[in-house]
Amino acid sequence: MTWLKTKLDVRYDIEGTGSQPRKELWEIPVTAIKEAIINALAHKDYSGGVPIQISVYKDKIIIWNEGQLPENWTVKNLLEKHASRPYNPDIANALFRSGYIESWGRGTIKIIRECKQAGIPEPVFSYDSSDISVEFRMDIYNEKYLQSLNLSDRQVKAVFYAKDKGKITNSEYQRLNDCSRNTASNDLMELVEKDLLKPSGQKGAGAFYTLK
Repeated sequence: MTWLKTKLDVRYDIEGTGSQPRKELWEIPVTAIKEAIINALAHKDYSGGVPIQISVYKDKIIIWNEGQLPENWTVKNLLEKHASRPYNPDIANALFRSGYIESWGRGTIKIIRECKQAGIPEPVFSYDSSDISVEFRMDIYNEKYLQSLNLSDRQVKAVFYAKDKGKITNSEYQRLNDCSRNTASNDLMELVEKDLLKPSGQKGAGAFYTLK
């Protein structure tokens, strides 16, 4: 983790005095990266002799390992509440007893939650035969990147609003930009098409959009 931290930017949130007067805000939550590495250790197929690989790029980090999901499982199972079925139960149990695993079957959910709370894109989990990987994408929701997409000022404000609040509704878009419902609907749909926002799936008054 020490080496990885040298590859990440960090800023500080001053929260006052006390034992922790400032909070470290990493561009990718180190708690999420640590959890992904722990998962890789517990689910790795060690028979192949291939080490866990961590690839660092300017806009993402990929953690890959050789392993297999439980029979009949897909990536979808990892994205929701699921039973704990580690490929290496003895290693997983040792990690649990030493405090590295806090609760069974919650690792991937914790990773997703940490990224959402940090306001960065959700991690991408991939599985292909015997390859398992998780890709952390750094914050693309900055003014320079958004302007490169030829977004309107209204849309840029909406993306920042969703990043700050966790979501945005059509009504909130209207109030934020003093525009009509039709304009808000069209602008939001364009943000969905550009893979910046995703709809909640609900319809009517409960509908909202979150960062993709």
